[in-house]
Parts: sequence; structure tokens; C-alpha cells
Amino acid sequence: MTELPTRRLLLVHAHPDDESINNGATMAKYAAEGALVTLVTCTQGEEGEIVPPALAHLAADRDDALGPYRAVELADAMKQLGVTDHRFLGGAGRYRDSGMMGAPQNHRENAFWHAEVDAAASYLVTVIREVRPQVLVTYDPDGGYGHPDHIQAHRVAMRAAELAAEPTYRPDFGVPYAVEKVYWNRVPRPVAEAAFARLHEEDPGFPGIAQVDDVPGVVDREHITTEIDGSAHGAAKVAAMRAHATQITVQEPWFLLSNELAQPIFTTEYYERFLPSRTGEEGEPEESESDLFAGVDA
Repeated sequence: MTELPTRRLLLVHAHPDDESINNGATMAKYAAEGALVTLVTCTQGEEGEIVPPALAHLAADRDDALGPYRAVELADAMKQLGVTDHRFLGGAGRYRDSGMMGAPQNHRENAFWHAEVDAAASYLVTVIREVRPQVLVTYDPDGGYGHPDHIQAHRVAMRAAELAAEPTYRPDFGVPYAVEKVYWNRVPRPVAEAAFARLHEEDPGFPGIAQVDDVPGVVDREHITTEIDGSAHGAAKVAAMRAHATQITVQEPWFLLSNELAQPIFTTEYYERFLPSRTGEEGEPEESESDLFAGVDA
């Protein structure tokens, strides 16, 4: 067996670009520090809305060629972040982008939202038992903003962590392994409000400005357990976001999605620790972490 790096981080995301927007600075930081950073993307984002008019023909209702194109964008983004281990859940094209909640695409046979959770989780179990991550990062139960693929990514990631540790589950998938720490992507509301206030003050002339609650995972500060200062890797995050050119327009320190509403780029990234419990032995909240691997044995 190949010897693994001392620190190992697994991120589970729904579509290409989610990882760069939510965790790009974190991924670049840990990759630069020598950790094994593994990204599992659950779909190729086939139903995404396309920003550049010249690529509109890739859309699902035209050539339906956006998924493979976005896979190439994702590979470029990973190069920008220094991440060398990226996989699609079950292989590229196993699960298709489900579209927004309530869309007819939700009910396609191969839509990720339509997948049986344990079956989808089985593909992730093989990854967990192979790379043996101490830390897993994914979305909260609402997927950050209610997108069906984000919700399903949460369900699959959490279930896979359970199954990977179960000694009687699929011994042919490798030696059972228990992930030590699980985090959900978050943004503290005061940080988001301050960033949007700066955006309004600067008024860079975008078609419009998003609302604070348009940012996935915005919560009150009390939910934040962990802050990762990725400012030294902000350029890598911005470059990774630019690589997703079908989805994102970057005008640093802001970016726009296809709705042309500006949002801030965060180079400090925030998390809520789900596992282990966020309270100490006496039931008092712990001090905020500045490292996802805090307390992990080497």
C-alpha cells in the first residue's frame, strides 16, 4: 500500500465550481502545506446556466454538452489550487445534475436527487477507505441554499462516513475507516453583511447586487466553529473561480453568476464542525479553531 500523507482532507461537492467558491482558499492552503486534498464531485453540472453567449450551444436544451465541458473547467481549477486528486462520484456521468428544486429534471432516472442514498454512498465509501481522510467537508442538511443536489451531497457524504466505519459493510471495499472530523460549509452573517456593505459602497457598476441570504450557508456567528485564513492563497482561489468560465464572471474581489448579481469573494473560509460535538466536556462552547486538523493525531 502506498504511504499516505500525514494529513488528509476530503471534500464532497454537488457540481463543478462549488468547491472553488466555497473552499478554494482552504483547498489551496492545505495542498500547499502537503496535505492530501481529495475532491469528489457528484455531478458534472449539466443543467447549469451558461454565462458566455458563445458557449450557449452547450446547454442542456441544445447540444447537451455542458457536463464534459465543465469537467475540463474543473480539471483546470484543480491545477490552480494545487489539488491532484479529484474524482466524480461513481465516475464521470454516473449521476446527472438534477436542476433546481421542483424542476422536471429532478425526476430523471439518473438525476442525483433521484439516486438511492445508500447506493450513491457506496461509491464514496470506496474513496474514504482508500484515502482515509481525517477530515470531511460538505454542506449542511439544507445543502446551503436548498438545491436538491447539494442536499443529496450532504446525505450521501454523511451516510458514506457512517458506512465506511462499519466493519460488516462491504469488506471488499477495503479496511473500515472512521472519519474523525466532519465540517459543513458556512458564512457568518456579520461577515457577509460587512462584505455586501463594502460592495454597495464601492458600487462597481454591476447589473445588480445579490442579497446576503443569496450566499449559501449564511448563519449567525454562534454557529461558526472554524475559520481558515486563506488570504495567502486568495490568488489561487480567484484563478480557480475564473477557470469555471461557463458559470462565473470574476471581477476581483467580487464575482457574478449567470443572474449577473454581484457577490463577494471570501478568502477567509468558515465552517461549522458537526463531528465531534462542538461543546467541550463541561458543555461550554470551545474556542474557535483555525485549523481543520486541530486535535487530529498525526
